[in-house]
Amino acid sequence: MGFLDNLRSSQKGEKKDEWKVLNDMAQLDKIVNDSAEKPVVIFKHSIRCGISSMAKQKLEDDWDFTAEDLDFYYLDLINNRAISNEVANYFGVTHQSPQVILIKNGKATYNTSHHQIGVQALHKALA
Repeated sequence: MGFLDNLRSSQKGEKKDEWKVLNDMAQLDKIVNDSAEKPVVIFKHSIRCGISSMAKQKLEDDWDFTAEDLDFYYLDLINNRAISNEVANYFGVTHQSPQVILIKNGKATYNTSHHQIGVQALHKALA
């Protein structure tokens, strides 16, 4: 079962099909605008990196957010390098992989990478 297939169920009973694939530069404007209403998370994933795969699996296993809590975007940075670079530039964060970026009111309010990525860390950042 692949990453996007695993997104279909949640521990809260909500479907994770609300998770969006970030693969178009125009989506960045939507992310900025939507973050005024509720937080947005971007998960930058390198499909060639074992650490990135472990971080992705950790998010999948522990995910307990609903669509009402936040919007979640998955970015395959190998196949979308220009978008990944623009995310780093626009939000003023150093590019890392894997990386989680939390956006509120159009600004990156939290970002972390590698083994620090996790649902509990996101809960703390949202509090």
